[in-house]
Amino acid sequence: MKTAGIIVEYNPLHNGHVYHYRRTKDVTGAECVVAVMSGNFLQRGEPALVNKWARAEMALEMGADLVIELPVLYASQPAEWFAYGAVSALHATGVVDVLCFGSESGDIGWLQQLASLVSSEPATLGSLIRAKLQTGIPFPAAYAAAVAEFAAQSGLVIPEGELGKPNNTLGLHYLIALHRIGSPIQPYTVTRTKADYREQTPSHESIASATAIRRLWLEQGDIEAIRPYVPGYTYAILKREQSLGRAPLDWERYYTPLLARLAVTPPVQLQALAEVSEGLEHRIRDLLFMQPPCESFEQLISGLKTKRYTRTKLQRTLLRILLNHPGSIFSREQLAAGVPYLRVLGFSEAGRRLLKRMKQTAAVPVFTRVSKSSSRQLDLDLRASYVYALGYPQCSPEEWQRDIRQAPLRQPSIQP
Repeated sequence: MKTAGIIVEYNPLHNGHVYHYRRTKDVTGAECVVAVMSGNFLQRGEPALVNKWARAEMALEMGADLVIELPVLYASQPAEWFAYGAVSALHATGVVDVLCFGSESGDIGWLQQLASLVSSEPATLGSLIRAKLQTGIPFPAAYAAAVAEFAAQSGLVIPEGELGKPNNTLGLHYLIALHRIGSPIQPYTVTRTKADYREQTPSHESIASATAIRRLWLEQGDIEAIRPYVPGYTYAILKREQSLGRAPLDWERYYTPLLARLAVTPPVQLQALAEVSEGLEHRIRDLLFMQPPCESFEQLISGLKTKRYTRTKLQRTLLRILLNHPGSIFSREQLAAGVPYLRVLGFSEAGRRLLKRMKQTAAVPVFTRVSKSSSRQLDLDLRASYVYALGYPQCSPEEWQRDIRQAPLRQPSIQP
């Protein structure tokens, strides 16, 4: 039973994601699809619009056979470690044959050549990255410029303008991760259709970026506005979650808890948290007590942003503070070990059979139920879910502990 792996966030699942899923099955010939999906906090350091269980349900309704959670340790990382964690999860299942990702290029050839060239982290590339960073540009731009220069020095021709595109970059990191792990999983890519993820407003009648969809709902306050851009099941699930007081969520819902953390945490303790460096803790604290005060998360971010510190970098930093993530657990050595467990969020009937096989082939423990003592990284996920529930418009202690009570979702008999 040929099985494809996909790496997703589904924030929320929209028509472009359905296209990617169908093309994955077409180009790979896979019978089953395993989705590694971020949990309640995402790669750009922000809370998901709706919780991971609702998003896993969307994935199963679409046709995914097995949904596995990407631990928060990796889910809210820059591209390199987000990709590494997700690929390590697919590899650890022992049942995934191919990986298919979307890219602006749609050409796996030059991406594979480049991944092979840089996967060993040559010293020359490291020097180039440091030199670019010294000009004051953010890391993603420095990395892209350094890799392009290194490739040119090595005689590798990269299509002009392609390396700086976000999904090409993420795809490159998936391929680098496959090299570093030594995984036999075969990579494929399909061309992303119509909408760029950075698109702020829809430019097509049925395809829009997740960013544009979230903005429509959050700014207009009317879920009907997103209906043309999402499958019927996504719309129904989102509407249900809204009626239950669990959606929609964004950073503003967590501004008060964040302020509470900042108010009681001295700078020396902030400095010990992951991604808090270069005096950023003092800049954050100074803004916290400035007059007039920042009245919203948006005002705080606007006050912190510089040429060096992008919105995404700052969101990740503030997320580490909100979740109290110590820097000690985010070392390269720890991250390079890969995911220490596989948390199953849901499965189809075919996925149930795949799960049974995976329990025999997996390189790490497979959890369908969890406890507080299962692992240190799992404890981070549980605590992240507690904090996430604080943002619900209608919060309850029951929701805080859902992660411990909730069994994997099953398709077609999805649980409410």
